[in-house]
Amino acid sequence: MPLVAHTPLPSFDKLKERGQEILPLDRALTQDIRELHVGILNMMPDAALQVTERQFMRLVGNSNQIAQFYVHLFSVPGLGRSPETQEYIDKYYTTFDAVKRDGLDALIITGANVANPSLDQENFWQPLTEVIEWAKENVTSTMCSCLSTHALMKYFYQIDRVKRDTKKWGVYEHHVTQPFHPLLREINTRFDVPHSRWNTVTREQFEEAGLTVLIASFDGEAHMAVSPDQLRMIYFQGHPEYDINSLLKEYKRDLMLYLDGQNDLPPYPENYFPIEVRELVDKFLEQSRLAMEQGEPLPEFPEDELLPYLDNTWGDTAKAIFNNWLGVVYQVTNVVRNLPFADGVNPDDPMGIL
Repeated sequence: MPLVAHTPLPSFDKLKERGQEILPLDRALTQDIRELHVGILNMMPDAALQVTERQFMRLVGNSNQIAQFYVHLFSVPGLGRSPETQEYIDKYYTTFDAVKRDGLDALIITGANVANPSLDQENFWQPLTEVIEWAKENVTSTMCSCLSTHALMKYFYQIDRVKRDTKKWGVYEHHVTQPFHPLLREINTRFDVPHSRWNTVTREQFEEAGLTVLIASFDGEAHMAVSPDQLRMIYFQGHPEYDINSLLKEYKRDLMLYLDGQNDLPPYPENYFPIEVRELVDKFLEQSRLAMEQGEPLPEFPEDELLPYLDNTWGDTAKAIFNNWLGVVYQVTNVVRNLPFADGVNPDDPMGIL
């Protein structure tokens, strides 16, 4: 399903440069096809805002190549934007009021950075809950990523996430727990998923709330779960949208903070750095320490040199899940954009599998 370049958002051009199929608006308007309207509530911090929008847009655009996708990006207040980022949002994003007026077939809610011990103390909590409450009644299916999964579990079920002893950071093997679920059709039964988080909602917490866990890691943690109706709310704790270098950039950020004296030496992301990368990073650290001892500038982090040694072992499965998800949405949504289901579809069992 090609993305339709219906706004001047720069990410359309950047995605096209990287081989993504982008349909010009004039061509899209001449095709007699029911398009899908997918919202992305982007709550990521400034540095990751545009990268995250492209990651999710790519997953959407790489789905079934028949229908057209209109992607509607918006954000919420309370996220502490810089003037430059707010200007970008004002110029290229739509508003929640416009989204409510026009309607969505599907919604993706990203993660966010937090500063308070409880999610309901965050400045973005109230506007986020307004989006959640609207989506619950008006959107066919909503997919949540990492922090937003924890937020919705607290909002719907009063379940607080649990602080882990150590950060779950790296690439981890997972397995399918419900192989015949429509959202998991024709995907590998074992695959990897990147994670980057200090907190978790346990599998027991999901299941005690009446949710179905579809994918779990081999240490027993839930990665993907769905609401009791099996479609309307989808929860991810990992990051299937991550690029091959996303964890590398996180490691670089933390390593440079260490060299600046702002935090401890970060561990390697688990199951992600092969021996060649570790050796190059160790060499960079030695050169950096020597430069600091001699009062010289730090060498440049060898990101481009490391990248060829990294592997993406999760992307194909992520594409397959998004393809299944949007295919189901296409089948059950109403032809009227701001109505969630076609006539005859049971909102409590939209896929007819219960």
